[in-house]
Amino acid sequence: MASTYYFLPTRNVFGEGSAAEAGDLMKTLNAKKALIVTDKFLASCGMADKIQAYFSAAGIESAVFDGAEPNPTDKNVEAGLQAYKANGCDSIVSLGGGSSHDCAKGIGLVAANGGQIYDYEGVDKSKNDMVPLMAINTTAGTASEITRFCIITDTRRKVKMAIVDWKVTPQISINDPELMKGMPAGLTAATGMDALTHAIEAYVSTAANPLTDAAAIKAIKMIRHYLPKAVANGDYMQARDAMAYGQYLAGIAFNNASLGYVHAMAHQLGGFYNLPHGVCNAILLPYVERFNLIGNLNRFEDIAVAMGENIDGLSTHEAALKAIDSIKTLSAEVGIPTNLKQLGVKPEDFREMAENAKKDVCQLTNPRKASVDQVIEIYRQAYEGE
Repeated sequence: MASTYYFLPTRNVFGEGSAAEAGDLMKTLNAKKALIVTDKFLASCGMADKIQAYFSAAGIESAVFDGAEPNPTDKNVEAGLQAYKANGCDSIVSLGGGSSHDCAKGIGLVAANGGQIYDYEGVDKSKNDMVPLMAINTTAGTASEITRFCIITDTRRKVKMAIVDWKVTPQISINDPELMKGMPAGLTAATGMDALTHAIEAYVSTAANPLTDAAAIKAIKMIRHYLPKAVANGDYMQARDAMAYGQYLAGIAFNNASLGYVHAMAHQLGGFYNLPHGVCNAILLPYVERFNLIGNLNRFEDIAVAMGENIDGLSTHEAALKAIDSIKTLSAEVGIPTNLKQLGVKPEDFREMAENAKKDVCQLTNPRKASVDQVIEIYRQAYEGE
């Protein structure tokens, strides 16, 4: 029987105002000059300046690279690596959501190991330790601030590369809900549904274990309860704080149990059309899990309960179907588009995307094996919103 590994950053900081500790925490990594990897909005709105001030107060120099795009690409990583070298940096801080974190991981991976980002697609391809990396999170969704996953778009192939490597796990993560207050409702909804997808895929994964189960179920409960509240009122700090914990718990779950066909298929939509990852996950989730039902009915019954459904008097199959209905209900509540057609997806691309999804590392732990034609059919159902 194979051994079970459990991956998590060494230190994780939570709470309103916790970002103010970033400078002192960075000093413990022996950082002298950090590259802050972020996006243009966070660089222009003053948030990157605030983090730089924390570093300066702690005696750490810093430079800002604001080239992380919503679906970070090989070109973003290359540009960030040039900025890292040009500024004489010895460490990296990612500031933002999953895009900034993944871009930073890609930069650090190549900075420490050489070559190109394409060399690290797959599982544990790096040889050297990463440069010191801290992740400061501003969204409640991807949990990339704590995971060994790094998703980078290969612009040559129009494919999202899944890089899974324990060495890209940040040494320190910070989840300060104060930094999440400014998220617009649409982004709050999309990132929250991304977190729900992480929890559900991890719970039904073939690699699930008691540690990931506990994190996944608690995450599902918290996200179902607090996501609508965070979408309705972004200044409601109790909801923001709860979503920070919920997405983190979902990250613990999938970082160790991995994912399934929702992510394998969503990666293709992102690679082909540069679509928002969380929205793609949210639309695909009920259709993939309906396909997965026979793979583990009892687990879907548990998900229905965690989503707040009343299953009294129902058969296991009927209760499992309640989980699918509940996912659709939550998506509608928070304003997620109802189908892929609304996103401009083209049916003629289904086969190529399905073939690529079958090669994605995330599909390996899906609870039900799928043929290319079955993946195409799931895309079709999600396209039509059936």
